[in-house]
Formats: sequence, structure tokens, C-alpha cells
Amino acid sequence: MEKLGLTGENWEQFVKWVWDFVPGLFSAIVIFFVGIWVINLISRGLRKFFQKKDYDETLERFLYDLINIGLKILLIILVVTQLGVQTSSLVAILGAAGLAVGLALQGSLANFAGGVLILFFKPFKIGDFVETQGVSGTVKEISIFTTKLNTFGNQLAVIPNGKVSNGNIINYSSEDKRRDKIEIGIAYTSNIKEAKDILLDLINNQEKVLKDPAPEIYVSDLGDSAVTLSLRYWATNEDFWAVHFYTIEEAKKRLEDKGVSIPFPQREIRMVSDNKSMQNAEKKDS
Repeated sequence: MEKLGLTGENWEQFVKWVWDFVPGLFSAIVIFFVGIWVINLISRGLRKFFQKKDYDETLERFLYDLINIGLKILLIILVVTQLGVQTSSLVAILGAAGLAVGLALQGSLANFAGGVLILFFKPFKIGDFVETQGVSGTVKEISIFTTKLNTFGNQLAVIPNGKVSNGNIINYSSEDKRRDKIEIGIAYTSNIKEAKDILLDLINNQEKVLKDPAPEIYVSDLGDSAVTLSLRYWATNEDFWAVHFYTIEEAKKRLEDKGVSIPFPQREIRMVSDNKSMQNAEKKDS
């Protein structure tokens, strides 16, 4: 023992420390595994509870993540306390660590706050089609820190909640119907009334177009190469895109069949010659 640098007194203190520490370590291990089992049990119970209740899916996922993380933090505190760390010292350590982590993870805290704001004010919910931060898609998931959208191309867009809550949000699913505006240009030589009648007949004969309020058409612009007609109508969210694409394609066909031309941008270029330069060039040649 003396070769190891341990005297009899030091060895007795070491043995006493081990004897006092081992029960706490054993208790901490037991508490840890029992705690994990209890947390998993509570998690399964929460899932079953939410399945039976008709709560908002966004709220369910947010509460599930929040409760799960809170229980795990509580378990860590219990385990560390069981190892002999004083509660007051633990609070001081957690406070200092919380300050350091808070400074290092300001963006994450902002995203957490943004998630709370989204949950509280509910600008959208899972399944809504929204546009935010330059991305359009169907809301797939709202977690504590991020919002996930499925785009038109079935791509997953993950956007931080802080940016979502502080930016512009367009929710296309908040109302059961939408108003569309399709602009079509016709030549200046075409008959405006005839073109308007053709387009109104096209839109009024579609069953998926809502008749109240009634569709309308008017001249919205006199451009460089065309007279712009603006066609407006209402459709349900389910039928909106089908009506939109059909109307654009069919409008071109019907206008051309009736002799109403849809012009394209044109430029008229005139060449102006310099007479004096041409005369000087002729004198030199002669």
C-alpha cells in the first residue's frame, strides 16, 4: 500500500468513501432503468389517450414531445442527486449550464418559442397547404423546433419555427373556397365583347365552378401588344387546380376556334441611314 502512496489512514478513508458511494451508485442505476421503463409506459399511455380523444394533431404531438423531454430531464436530476450531489449545488450547476446553453443555442430557443406561438395562435395545422419562407407545401409535422412541409414534388422542407412564426404565412386551406384570377391577352384587332362572352360561357358551363358569387370578366390592362382580360371565379379547395388548368387550356382552344387571336410580344425595328455619310462614301468611290 505504501508503494501506491496510500497510508493506513488514507486507505481507510478510501474504503469508507467507496462503501458510502456504492449504495448510492447502485440506487442511481436502479432509478435510471426504472425511470426509463416508467417514461416508456407513460409515453405509450399518452399515445393511447390521444388516440381516444379528438384533439388537434398538432397539439398532441407538441405535448407528447414536451412531456417526454420533461420527464427525461427530471429523471437525470433524480439520478445525479442520488449519486450524492447536493440539490443546491445541482441547481447552481444547472443555472450556469442553462445560461451557457442558452447563449449558445439562442436560435434553438427562438425556434422553441416559435413552436409555442404556432401552437397557441394556430395559423395552420397538420394537413393545411401553406406558403411560408418562400416554400409552399402541405404541413406534415409541427415539432418543438421545426415545421415540416411536403412540397408539390413530394420533397420534405424543414423550416425553423422561429422563422415561420416571425415571417409571412399564407394558409390556402383556412377557407373552404378560393378565388382564382386568370389573365388572357387578346389582339387589339379582336372583338372584346366576343372574347368576354366566350370566356364567360366557358367558366359558367363548368360544374366545379361556384355560381355564387358569379364569375366576372373585365379588361384589366392595355399592354404593348395585347388587351388583357381578367377572368375571376370561385371554386372549392378540392377543385381549384383542376378548374384552373382546364380553364387555361380550354380558353386558348375556344378563342382560336372563334378567330380571336392571342398575340405574342412584338418589336418594330426601323433602320435610319445617315445621308451625309453615304454621300461622302460615294465621292470617295468616284
